[in-house]
Amino acid sequence: MRVLLVKLSSLGDVVHTLPVVHDVHASVPGVRVDWVVEKSFAPLLTPCPGIERVIPCELRRWRQSPLAASTRREWRAFVAELKQQPYDAVIDLQGLSKSALIARLARLAPGGKRFAMAHPTDGSSYEAPTRWLADVAISLPRRVHAVQRARLLCAQALGYVPADAVTLEGMRGDPAQTIVPTVPTVLLVHGTSRRDKEWPFAHWVQLAAQLRSAGFGLALAHGSAAELATSEALAQAITASTPTIHGPVTVWPRLPLDQVSRAMAACHGVVGVDSGLSHIAVALNLPHVQLYNFDTAWRTGPPAEGEPGARPWQRSVYAQPTPSVETVWQAWQACVQSGPLQPAEKAVLPSGSNP
Repeated sequence: MRVLLVKLSSLGDVVHTLPVVHDVHASVPGVRVDWVVEKSFAPLLTPCPGIERVIPCELRRWRQSPLAASTRREWRAFVAELKQQPYDAVIDLQGLSKSALIARLARLAPGGKRFAMAHPTDGSSYEAPTRWLADVAISLPRRVHAVQRARLLCAQALGYVPADAVTLEGMRGDPAQTIVPTVPTVLLVHGTSRRDKEWPFAHWVQLAAQLRSAGFGLALAHGSAAELATSEALAQAITASTPTIHGPVTVWPRLPLDQVSRAMAACHGVVGVDSGLSHIAVALNLPHVQLYNFDTAWRTGPPAEGEPGARPWQRSVYAQPTPSVETVWQAWQACVQSGPLQPAEKAVLPSGSNP
């Protein structure tokens, strides 16, 4: 059986969808899985052994100049690649017009079908064409975590029951291509695509001082020039605020997603705002505190106690206008006390396994 998953973006949404690869391989003998994704996120999927073919597209860029000769040429090449294989099941996991279009363009094997969500779920984007262009529209619970939404959709499409917990294969990569901390290190993820999701600069400096006093080195990641400037400013402020502590405060170079995931896997844990890198930390099974200025953690944050996939060393903290440093510090201490002592040995990326 050959299955095509359509989940184009964004980074956090792609990460939330990765566990379905494991589910499908665990439940459908001999299955082969391909995935259509925005090109910028393809490096995250390419190393995953449960995905046979990653088909990159650049819809975001193509929409900026839809009539350009280069756009038309690249679009034709993408469609040709998309149609190389016939699929027994094409599953639109995004629920938007653009993903519905791509699912419709994919080639079906005899008896194959296209599957999509029948309706929106609470807090998630949804556009009606995803249902109109599918052969089978699947109803889901209205209030459901983003990870569970994807898992339930695939399970109903392919006729299996997802396991309560997912056991995932580790992915550490080549140590020569990975940033390996010399001391237990906490990654601070301050960058996000929305300013109203940010945590105050002074809060980061205060939390960093507490982490350094506890013996942790610190790392700062970035995905843009603006985030790099913030990382450098934070590193300088953190060092100045703790002049008697000599643990490292490192600004990472900008890395492709596969390499940043491997570097994160070598960290002791992560504290971060609601962002793609924070969701990768959850997928990597690291001790993690995720910060929310909005009451959306139930949908995108680490699963809460009692929910499928919940881990006591991963917690979300929500408050308005923003969580306090003390609340975040207490959550971090609880995560460390509950979490693995050697995170690099337990770090996992939802990649599935080859049949």
